[in-house]
Amino acid sequence: MAKYLTKRIIHGIISVIIVVAIVMILIYSLLNKDLIFKNDPQFQKVQSNQKTVYKYQKWEEYGYLDYVSYSDYLSDLVKSGEIDQETRDAAATIGRKPEKDSDATAEYVKKFTEYYESKGYTVTRLDAIMAGRKLATGGNPQLFAAKDTPLYSRLWKYLRSIITVDNIHYAEGYEGERGIEFTAHDPMYGGEKFAPAILGNGTYHRYLLYTDKKFPFVHQNLVTINLGKSYSVNQGVDVTDTMSRSQGSYVMQEMTYPTGLKEESADNLHTAVWQPGSLENNAVYTDRFVDDYTNVQMFKNGKSKIGYSFTIGIISVIMAYVLGIPIGVFMARKKDKIPDKIGTMYIVFIMAVPSLAYIFLFKAIGGKAGLPTTFNMEVGTWVMYVLPVISLALPSMGGLMRWMRRYMIDQSSADYVKFARSGGLSEQEIFRKHIMKNAAIPIVHGIPASVLGALIGAIITERVYVVPGAGNLLTTAINYYDNGVIVGVTLFYASLSVISVILGDVLMSMVDPRISFSSKSR
Repeated sequence: MAKYLTKRIIHGIISVIIVVAIVMILIYSLLNKDLIFKNDPQFQKVQSNQKTVYKYQKWEEYGYLDYVSYSDYLSDLVKSGEIDQETRDAAATIGRKPEKDSDATAEYVKKFTEYYESKGYTVTRLDAIMAGRKLATGGNPQLFAAKDTPLYSRLWKYLRSIITVDNIHYAEGYEGERGIEFTAHDPMYGGEKFAPAILGNGTYHRYLLYTDKKFPFVHQNLVTINLGKSYSVNQGVDVTDTMSRSQGSYVMQEMTYPTGLKEESADNLHTAVWQPGSLENNAVYTDRFVDDYTNVQMFKNGKSKIGYSFTIGIISVIMAYVLGIPIGVFMARKKDKIPDKIGTMYIVFIMAVPSLAYIFLFKAIGGKAGLPTTFNMEVGTWVMYVLPVISLALPSMGGLMRWMRRYMIDQSSADYVKFARSGGLSEQEIFRKHIMKNAAIPIVHGIPASVLGALIGAIITERVYVVPGAGNLLTTAINYYDNGVIVGVTLFYASLSVISVILGDVLMSMVDPRISFSSKSR
């Protein structure tokens, strides 16, 4: 079994990498990269040369290419000690035309061009754009080099950054003593309440491990999963944070800041990360913080996107299995009788009618009955979950009824059942000890997929009922051409699919010991 699991895990990882690679090819090679500016308001504001430079800078952020400006090139020469600041200043000013360059500028423009062209870059010079005798807005001369990022390089860079481990050497400019500090009384609660925590000095996160009253009660920031940064859907935020951060209104509570200041605030100090220079000339920060661990998230009263999707999904899964399997068994035992015919009619209806149609049907019926038809995180109660859960559970229940009935009928006509009857076993014993057990094996295999699938969310259901879940995250990212989110969500979906298949095999072997995934040599 261990050998089989190892093999399946390796194959699963390879499959996920292939899926991500295919998505990257589709995004970065086959789609017009100008589309990413379709919903970018800043792109509409810049003009002339600045518009071109902005495009290249954004293409670099989105992973299309590597971009190096002439100004950055000179700054790197200063850092490496090849030139001094005076030489840099003399060579930095680019003329309106190449012939207008100073001798120092011409020399280093030539070096810049030769160096990057030798490395496969394309060097572009944008001369000044004149409107009459005046320089056009955004028409300043520009010089930069760019090279398309190869797929293998982009894929490797993405994969190696998925998991990061915080360390005490992260925070540049941290002036205190670097190290790890353990406390049994979290200073966020004033240092009086017993709440163990591990704090980092010089790390990216201030709190590496902490405890609170929120499930699962012990939380960590030491290991971070990075699925990809968003540039439009949730600008500057990683996909993992987009799906896992709480939503809704701010929740105020008494907070003790590092300076000792106590006040009612929604700041979640457990999420504090290093933000260089934030403490300088900022009275809001200097009154509360003693160093640059100032960037925090807020306490909010709602669940995360995954939280809402999983809550609705897991309840619907439980409801579907609790109702679908017994009804399917009952239909099989009453084959061709009235209960079986009624159940078959329901299965045909739920399979024939488009999902959008019956979801709106349930919504209309529920609205007439007084049930909430949309989500409201501010004043919502458990009642607002009823219609989304029903809309998800009833189709799944129909599928379980169908397959359970089929498996039961197939097993009832098997040879081992006839042999059991000839051996004198009662129909109840045959049903309980043989038919039911064998018929349940394929159903059991799908349980992990159903449970993990609840994390993904339901696109149509969540849109109809305005659920702030994870279901529409991928479609929104596609509409906004947000490449980071598309790749990250694809990786998330693919990983869940692989895990669900492996867990399904394990669960199936536990239910039926006759199933073995190990090969024995003869």
